Amino acid sequence: MKYISFIGCIIFFTSCIKEAGLLQNRVELVKGPTDESTSLPFLKVGEDHQLYLSWVKEIDDQASLYFASLKQGNNWSDAEVIASGKNWFVNWADYPSISIDSKGNKISHYLTKSSTGIYSYDVNITISKNSHPWSSSLIPHNDQTPTEHGFATLLPMPNQTFTMVWLDGRNTGVPKSDDGHGQGAMTLRTANINLQGVLTEEKELDAYVCDCCQTSGALTSSGPVFVYRDRTKDEYRDISIVRKVKGQWTAPKTLFNDQWKIAGCPVNGPRIVAHRDQVAVAWFSAPNDVPQVKIIFSKDAGANFEAPIIIDDSNPLGRVDIAMDEKGTAFVSWLSFKNNKSQIKAIAVNKKGIIGNPIIVSEINSSRSSGFPQMELFENELYFAWTNTSKNQKNIDLARIKF
Repeated sequence: MKYISFIGCIIFFTSCIKEAGLLQNRVELVKGPTDESTSLPFLKVGEDHQLYLSWVKEIDDQASLYFASLKQGNNWSDAEVIASGKNWFVNWADYPSISIDSKGNKISHYLTKSSTGIYSYDVNITISKNSHPWSSSLIPHNDQTPTEHGFATLLPMPNQTFTMVWLDGRNTGVPKSDDGHGQGAMTLRTANINLQGVLTEEKELDAYVCDCCQTSGALTSSGPVFVYRDRTKDEYRDISIVRKVKGQWTAPKTLFNDQWKIAGCPVNGPRIVAHRDQVAVAWFSAPNDVPQVKIIFSKDAGANFEAPIIIDDSNPLGRVDIAMDEKGTAFVSWLSFKNNKSQIKAIAVNKKGIIGNPIIVSEINSSRSSGFPQMELFENELYFAWTNTSKNQKNIDLARIKF
């Protein structure tokens, strides 16, 4: 594994530095709380203003989900077990997550197999209230079908509840209708969960979506918003957004008309971030077989978006992540691929479209085993986490970029 450091390291136009405050300092590899045989990292800044990392450790047929939080001086808390089991569905793209509200209450999700079928599994939710032990797991979908349920996103709400969405395959075991819609399709569903594990407001948000791309969500001043890869009967798979405004969900709306036509799922979901009414979304697409990483901004909580900005169109692999500061400057990370070499890259983009030069965070194996690199902005530093497979064993590496 090679790590690229820069001294005085990134050359920007003067106007970019002044207006966007883009990345300028060195990439630094930092010690994390994980040990060997670990993968599937997930970074999250909680509403309690702490940085959290969750990950999976596998020993033989046992899988365990852990988490830790960052303390002062770049020291991590001791790793704590969230859940363990022998019937888990551990997948490179459908990784567990953790979400934290302003009081420090935590909710986490992971996947367990529901039958002997390869792709029949359930979302499992567990809750830790007031730092108490994690609760017994509950399943947020009540269909009890041996089908796919996953790619969940959990958002903390101000009233000590969590809003979640997930891809729900309850209809995929049913023959398709003549027009290809309704029956037989993967759906996007939502529910609210309180700290006692009670489910409310269960609803289908989209009846026909892409099968295996990650969902992503953010809380705006107008309410929660979620993005996901949609699907049409003609197999166009572009990014859509749904918003909850004044207690009501909006109809799905295409974020941007890429018109990417692809017969199968690309396993490459979007990521969204918000600060009050400022929203930014990063995603991968390949219209006309031209791979691209893009970003798009909204200044009205996701109701409308400006024209997208192309971040990379030189054969990127995608696997994007995004963060944003209070001034509306966004930071995008993704996997690039050039000269048979894949790298985690990051760049800063402001809402006016000014783009600085990308930096290289690390070289990385482009195989599925390396998963989806994570990025979060915390106390004026960008933190990264990814699965390192260079030593014939999966381990999680961490890096940060100081502004």
